[in-house]
This record gives sequence, structure tokens and C-alpha cells, in this order.
Amino acid sequence: MADLHLDDLEAAINWWRDRSPSPDGVTACAEVRALAEVYAPLVRERRSTVDEDTLPPAARTAWLAWYASTPDAPCIAICSTTQGDAICKGCGRTFDEVQHWTVMTPAEKRAVWRRITADGTAWRFNRYAERAARGTR
Repeated sequence: MADLHLDDLEAAINWWRDRSPSPDGVTACAEVRALAEVYAPLVRERRSTVDEDTLPPAARTAWLAWYASTPDAPCIAICSTTQGDAICKGCGRTFDEVQHWTVMTPAEKRAVWRRITADGTAWRFNRYAERAARGTR
């Protein structure tokens, strides 16, 4: 299986903190505590990933709830892999990633999202992102 990145765990923790704030400013909700049990050792050991199969059930459930709140596919409906490109100009995924997206695990999908976001050269991150921010077509 794939690895979950520290950034995704942190995003999930923050999502849960916003969704279920501490009533006393100290006590975290059960989901934050479950994710923190995975997150803290990564930080302490200076690791950036954890195998998705090693997540305790409560942490996995909390992470999957956050994951469900994120966009699934990076597709912007301008697929150049159908024209023979190895990498889609629209979303930045490889031909294989586009073809196998529906059978990829959430962690595998997040790894692709992480790579294409870091690369930032796909149209979804430049010309079309600017239009979406302006609300124009």
C-alpha cells in the first residue's frame, strides 16, 4: 500500500480541530487524539510518512473522514493523455494514474495529489486556477 504524508495527517488534525473544537481549550476530540498518536511519533522520529496499513482503526477512520472532505480527482476535464501525452497537461497525472484512479487507495491518491501540487505545472495550478479564483470562464 501507500504511505500517508505528515502534511496530510496535519491537515486532518486541523480539520478535526475546526470541526470539533476543544470545549475547554485543552481537551482534544477523540479523532484528533487518534491522529496525534500517529503524528507525534513521526515528528519525534523525523519521519515524513507512515504506511497506511499501520494506522490504528480510530486514526484511519478519522483520516478517511478528512479525506472524504477533499476533492477526489484533480481532473479539470482537459485530458491530454487521451491525445497520447504521458503526463496530462490539465491535471498533471500520468496516463497510468488517470487510468487506474478508480482503484487507487486514498493514500495512493493523496500521494499523486502531493506530487502534482509540488510540481505545480499542470494547467489546474496556473491558468485555470486563476480563472476559478476570479469566478470567470
